[in-house]
Amino acid sequence: ILRQTGARGLRAIMEEVLMSVMYEVPSRKDVARVVITAEVVQSNVNPTLIPRDARGRGSGEQKSA
Repeated sequence: ILRQTGARGLRAIMEEVLMSVMYEVPSRKDVARVVITAEVVQSNVNPTLIPRDARGRGSGEQKSA
C-alpha cells in the first residue's frame, strides 16, 4: 500500500476501512470481532463481522458486513 508512512498514515487507512462499520458495530451485541484483511484494504470491500456465540464469545463463523 503506497500511502503516508507512520502512525498518521496507518490511522488514515484504518479510519477509511472501518467507516462502513464504526458506528454500527458498537451498538450490536451480536458482533464479537471485526476482521480486516488485505483484501478489505486493497479492494475496498467490507470488513468481516464475527458473530458472538451463546456464551458471548466469537463463534468462528464469518459474516460479511
